[in-house]
Amino acid sequence: MYFCLFLITQIMTIKILFFGITSDLMQRSSMEIEFQKNTSVNDLKLFLIEKNQNLKNIDEFAIAVNEEYANNDLMLNNNDIVAIIPPVSGG
Repeated sequence: MYFCLFLITQIMTIKILFFGITSDLMQRSSMEIEFQKNTSVNDLKLFLIEKNQNLKNIDEFAIAVNEEYANNDLMLNNNDIVAIIPPVSGG
């Protein structure tokens, strides 16, 4: 019983929001996924590239976690909301 409880606590759920071209590439505007605890923003990026090779230039996108821009080293937490924001161009 204790062993099962330990395994459950090692999983966290992250919600990912896709904006602009990223929603077109992923063919959705959001998704929820489960990760092991101790997952970084960089780990998430690698996961997304593996899921869809069209995101291979993900380092050009801004990443926000809970409405604040994040760097690759930031560790994600259970129930975080991650936004993938493509570069904005204007004229």
